[in-house]
Order: sequence, then structure tokens, then C-alpha cells
Amino acid sequence: MQQVLRSTASRAVLAALCLSLVACGGGGAGTVAVAPSPSPTPPPTATCSLRDRQLWAESQIREWYLFPADLPASLDPAPFTTVQAYIDALTANARAASKDRFFTYITSIAEENAFFSSGQTAAFGIRISYDSVARRAFVIDVFETGPAFAAGFDRSAELLAIGETPASLTSVADLFARGGSAAVSDALGPSNVGVTRTIQFRLGGETRTATITRAEFNIPPVSSRFGTQVLDDFEGGRVGYVNLRSFISTAEAPLRAAFARFRSEGITRVVVDFRYNGGGLVRIAELMGDLMGRNRLASDVFSFTTFRPSKSVENETRQFRSAAESIAPARLAFITTGASASASELVANAMLPYTRGNITLVGANTSGKPVGQIALDRTACDDRLRVVAFATENADRQGDYYTGLAPVFAARGGRTCSASDDFSQPMGSPLEASTQRAIASLNGNNCTAIAGGADGLREQSTPTRALLAASQPNAAQREMPGLF
Repeated sequence: MQQVLRSTASRAVLAALCLSLVACGGGGAGTVAVAPSPSPTPPPTATCSLRDRQLWAESQIREWYLFPADLPASLDPAPFTTVQAYIDALTANARAASKDRFFTYITSIAEENAFFSSGQTAAFGIRISYDSVARRAFVIDVFETGPAFAAGFDRSAELLAIGETPASLTSVADLFARGGSAAVSDALGPSNVGVTRTIQFRLGGETRTATITRAEFNIPPVSSRFGTQVLDDFEGGRVGYVNLRSFISTAEAPLRAAFARFRSEGITRVVVDFRYNGGGLVRIAELMGDLMGRNRLASDVFSFTTFRPSKSVENETRQFRSAAESIAPARLAFITTGASASASELVANAMLPYTRGNITLVGANTSGKPVGQIALDRTACDDRLRVVAFATENADRQGDYYTGLAPVFAARGGRTCSASDDFSQPMGSPLEASTQRAIASLNGNNCTAIAGGADGLREQSTPTRALLAASQPNAAQREMPGLF
């Protein structure tokens, strides 16, 4: 699928087709001009006034939206104080039907290009999960290239207190009591380079205090520590494990390297860990299918992409393609949570018709996003409109999984196994609950099935646990909820 960014004046479709959790990023296998760092939206001008930007967004949505019947016949933009607020009102009917859960939105062209080309963002470099009942917050992943990793943070660290200075620390429990998860998010400050916070945290039984500053860095899509492994399973032989954090351009090389290793070592049983992966570029999802498609024919369908009837000329069928590093997996297990969405769901759903009886969804039900967005750019205003414009289906024409993949797997020859996301262990460790269950599923061991129906976009293993959301998410935070 071609993903060359174009302006709306040049037809603008198939412009960075993509899939994701609360957002969908642009770019892909095309010519994408990436700024060295995100640039702010230009100040209002005659063509970039609030009303002009709102009306431009409305015209694009009315032309491309996948659910035109759900749009209001007319809607005055005057009462809405932002472009996004107006977009949310236009798409409210589809959202009420769970077809567009804030997937249509406005963002910065420069900021999004920077993230999707290289994982560039301004952050501390941690992802945070919280429990709303216990009023506790934990680090679930730390990016090896970010400031937090250098300061000693790691998975399982519990955030105890946050302050602008060591003298102004406020306990996380007090923040929850004052304003819920939003107060914790706000305490961490805006997503700007140079923002400094002091954080007290507990890791490995030791309480520490670190002062860290948000910096610009590139997120590694596959961890250098645990992202690719060959695990010994004494019951059934060796197992390949790969953890993909996000479907961005820089994921291609480490994914090819991972499967080249699996191929050279004769690995035919694989655990794919998408537990926090909200999606991203379709072409990286297609690559993952190719890397698991060594025994697929050139005529075998990976996915169908379908636009609204008036845009049916844009429909596409994507077949599996040969890849030098590909393997022919005999058994597959996908680790997922309610934070696994879109491109993650696309890959798992695409493999289902070809691995019936030998494919398992492990962990919790997925988000339920069988649709994707196109990028419509207005460069004068640094506006990129992400519009839900197409639906995806697998070779069985199965794509109606708005309540998550668990019911689809259960009904169509797959299998599901419930497992917790064990923060106390590294991802990919055979001692970690979801990884352990995934390995057991490859051996056909009995398990408790995942309950159907995802409860919200950021549901994880328990109803009270969620990924911490930024009040004004940037491009990276839209793609990777919980990122700070």
C-alpha cells in the first residue's frame, strides 16, 4: 500500500494509511520530509483562523469519512473553541456506536512525521499504568534511549511522589485524592523539552529520588534488552519471542533481524508481544505478516482495505510477499491487552485464517479497532487531519471486531488464554505471567479463556487498571498511551 504524503490539493488519499489506538500516524514507505524537530502550529492568519481550520476539517471529513450516514446534516462551528472539539462533535454519532472512539483528530504534520520516521519525541522516556482504586502508579516500560532509563527507572518501579523540585514533592496517593489520574498526569508537566520533574519511586524494594528532564530522543521500537529472544521451553523445545512497541518506520530493521535469527535457528513456535502496542504504520504490519508467511502463496490474502462506496476506487487487496527472513510458524501466540489496537489487531487477525487451531490470543481482550485513518495535510497551518476512512478485513472477510479480537478468535478456530500483565517481571521473561501463559499455549496446555468485549480503549488485565493519559497528547502519546 503506497504511503506517500500528499496535500489535499493533490487528492490526498492513500496518504499515509495507518492504524492505531487513539490515533493513527502518517508516513510509511514513501517520500516523507521530516523536520529535525517538531514545529508549532503557525499563529492564526486569514487562512489559519480557528473557523477556517474548522471548516477545512469538516469538508475533508464529509468527503472521506467511512461512516457518512453518521455525520450531522449541518453543524455550526461557532460554539466550539478548538478544531478538535468541532471534530468530536461531527463524529459523535459514530463514537456513540463505538465505530470511531476519538480516532478522527487533528495533529501537527511536523510532530507526527518526526515520530513515525524515527520514533522522535520529547519525553522522560517511561510508560505509566495506574490503578484507580488502589491509587497507585507503576512504570510498565522504559525506553533505553531516554532520560528516565539513565536515571535508573525500570519496569515495575512504583511512582511514590512527584514535584517540580525536591522540596515540592506531592505523594501520588494525594494527587489521586485531589484530582484522580488527571492530577497525576498534570503533575508530570507538559510534553516540552526542558521540563524537569523530581520523582520519588520504589524499585526492587529500594526507595529512590531522581530529578529528570524531558529531552528529545528516538524511541526504540524493539527493545535492545528484551525485544528479541529465543527462549528454552523444556516441554516443547525452543520458542521465538519478539516484542514490538510501535509500528514505526525504524521497526523494519530489528523485525527483519529478529525473524532472520528465528529462521537460522529453526524456530517454528513464536510469541508476538503486542501488549501495549496501539498500532501505527500499515506497511510495518504487512511486513510482520510477510515475515510469518514463508509458506504462504503469492495469491494468499493478508488483508482487504475497503473505503466508503463513493471512494471504492481506493480499495485494495494486499497479498503476502516473499521476505528473505520469513519463517513458517507452526504455532503462534499473541500477547495482548486492551491497549493492543489497530495494526496489532490487523496482524493477529490476518494470521488467523492460516493458523486455525494453532494460534492463541493471550492476556486480555484487544481494543477493537478494525478501521484506519488517512492523512489529509494542510501545510500552511501545520495541520494534519486523521480521518477514519477505511475498514480492514482478513482473508475470511472478517473485520467486525469492534468489541475486540477475543470473540473472533473463539468463534473462528483460534484460542484465547487469560493472563495477567505481571509488572514485577521483565517482558519476555518465562517467569512473567503473560509470557509464561503464551509459552504454555504453544504446547496446547489448558487455560481460562479471555472474557469477551474490551471495556474501553485503555483497559488492561483488570477493570481498574489503565494507561495514564496526557491531557493534551502529542503525536507519540496518541500512538503510545501512557508515554511521559
